[in-house]
Amino acid sequence: MKHSILAATFGAMLCTPAVANEAFTYAFDGSFDDATFAVESAIVGQGLVIDYVSHVGEMLNRTGADVGSDTMIFSQADIFLFCSAVVSRQVMEADPMNITYCPYGIFVMETDDGVTVGHKDYPEGSMQAVEDLMQQIVAEAVGN
Repeated sequence: MKHSILAATFGAMLCTPAVANEAFTYAFDGSFDDATFAVESAIVGQGLVIDYVSHVGEMLNRTGADVGSDTMIFSQADIFLFCSAVVSRQVMEADPMNITYCPYGIFVMETDDGVTVGHKDYPEGSMQAVEDLMQQIVAEAVGN
């Protein structure tokens, strides 16, 4: 655990991705709204269509009391879900079970620590094309 925290801190200091809980995370220098706009623009800029935006933070904040919790996890949090016909075909031709990773998601979350943009860490091998696409989109969104 201590190693993960050090790795995440050091990675953020270098403006490179940190891997935390099997996700690549990047600090965003700006507001939540600016980050969601940047992520949306980067996805669309790749010629991709956003299938759905999941407003996870809103749902958790709205339902906390209903499930007996008063803990605020996120000020705000959204997940942008999309797919790439080209990349999806490539990874699913390599292994049809890669369907389990589609659609792909990039999240934006705001906590007391600030705004973070990220995506899950996909498995080595046939999913590398997806990981490369995600890294490219997120790097553009955070200004790297």
